[in-house]
Amino acid sequence: MSTVLLTIEAAAARLEQAGVGFGHGTTNAFDEAAWLVLWRLGLPLDTLDDVAGQPVDADGQARIDALLDERIASRKPAAYLTREAWLQGVPFYVDERAIVPRSFIAELLADGSIDPWLGEHTRRVLDLCTGNGSLAVLAAMAWPEVQVEAADLSPEALAVARINVDKHDLAGRIALVESDGLAQVSGPFDLVLCNPPYVNSDSMAALPAEYQAEPALALAGGKDGMDFVRRLLQGVSAKMSPLAVLVLEIGNERPYFEAAFPALEVVWLDTSAGADQVLLVTREALSLL
Repeated sequence: MSTVLLTIEAAAARLEQAGVGFGHGTTNAFDEAAWLVLWRLGLPLDTLDDVAGQPVDADGQARIDALLDERIASRKPAAYLTREAWLQGVPFYVDERAIVPRSFIAELLADGSIDPWLGEHTRRVLDLCTGNGSLAVLAAMAWPEVQVEAADLSPEALAVARINVDKHDLAGRIALVESDGLAQVSGPFDLVLCNPPYVNSDSMAALPAEYQAEPALALAGGKDGMDFVRRLLQGVSAKMSPLAVLVLEIGNERPYFEAAFPALEVVWLDTSAGADQVLLVTREALSLL
């Protein structure tokens, strides 16, 4: 009879051999295999050291094999199979109606990186392109005194966000709004968070199948990835209070961003992926565009 650790190692070898893509909560085959095996066995995801030597019976192995078969055949991100993703240690429900949450803005909410730009005036927060609502939930957790408006164009994504808002008992502080960009949000906001569709068309065409399993609406940003961002930066200052800031994720598109907005003064924020992924810009700077 195999053990949990040996089962994970064998599963990792299968995933590696099958050439599946990572990036939706894990970055390598072993971590992905650990997630799938522990979840399928009903074990906490943070207890591998404690359960590594635990035996896996034939029934457990059969259920794990079936899950691995589905992961490899469907090329769906693991989060769509487990219906759960984690950001900063917080669990979120997710399914195919919304992008798998992985925003680097989550790190900045947790570590206080943007706190120097906030203050007593920070009372209303907008999470634009909220997807499954994870950043809205994390913002509400980080700052118990704020009210959050979470907006998305997709009613399907907002249905998933509703599950997470209710899951974390935040319905009294997070309002969900169906909005095409800024069109239906109220304002003025003291802080705007936005992880928009920003993948340029060449990159979209080359994405692994796991990314193509996600709603394209949440990823595709046009030829240079800046279609949504242009609209946002043209209109967002009108929805911001005088001391407000915008925190914007643009992934690997910094060269395209700087080409599109060469005169805009921004602050690039440090994340685990470097200082090219997320920027901060003040309302004052935006008003000069």
